[in-house]
Amino acid sequence: MSDVKFLDLHGDRLAYRDEGSGDDVLLLIHGMAGSSETWRSVIPRLAKRYRVVAPDLLGHGQSAKPRGDYSLGAFAVWLRDLLDELGIARATVVGQSLGGGVAMQFAYQHRDYCQRLILISSGGLGQDVGWTLRLLSAPGAEFLLPVIAPPPVVKAGNTIRGWLSARSIHSPRGAEMWSAYSSLSDAQTRQAFLRTLRSVVDYRGQAVSALNRLYLTSEMPALVIWGDDDRIIPVQHAYGLSELHPACRLEVLPGVGHFPHVEKPDDVVDLIDDFITSTTEPVAPPVTDPIG
Repeated sequence: MSDVKFLDLHGDRLAYRDEGSGDDVLLLIHGMAGSSETWRSVIPRLAKRYRVVAPDLLGHGQSAKPRGDYSLGAFAVWLRDLLDELGIARATVVGQSLGGGVAMQFAYQHRDYCQRLILISSGGLGQDVGWTLRLLSAPGAEFLLPVIAPPPVVKAGNTIRGWLSARSIHSPRGAEMWSAYSSLSDAQTRQAFLRTLRSVVDYRGQAVSALNRLYLTSEMPALVIWGDDDRIIPVQHAYGLSELHPACRLEVLPGVGHFPHVEKPDDVVDLIDDFITSTTEPVAPPVTDPIG
């Protein structure tokens, strides 16, 4: 996977990956406490056919973590401005978890920029969400997080992870969850995480829903990918979306959890590739002179 690039956007440092080329552009949006690194298993294959842009959202990864607005709407505007900065007029927008909520916000807030919509284990489609996120959204979590993820524990965990990896013992799902957990050992990341989390989740579950605005993008080609073993956002949300938006294509992967792009990257790439190919507008045949 390509190295991380940086640019200045409205005074904040933005980290992103930009790989491949072609007329079709994929904008990959990661989830809560994640980064563009989450797409490491799919970018190399996708970049063989498409231009792939994968930013670290503000407050995540190597991007700046200001004391600012971490709402879905703010993320959508930020991504629009990133596309403008990169000279990209339209893209297929792919969002996982929180990134799915951002992708839907982007699709109906900036429809001219969004060619297709792909949701992977997406937030914003129902109230249910794992209890861990509900608890962390509660007042006082800022005092709890430094105790839950202290640097010495993270360092020890990374050592154990390296030991297991050296012995070819891998759990893609576990590795992704550890990456999110270990990022919270950094104070600025914790603050940005809590601002982001509280903009979409409270003790009752997800507090933001896209369901009442789906009609605004009903004509847009849409693909939904979900794992039937998702313990963070249940697959029932995918089935509910399919009923409300019959034109969308639903793909449920058996035995897969919250991170299909990490757990079954080849399957996800094949689904994305087939979806883009099948929704590409046909090129009109050349007009010929009936006399000549």
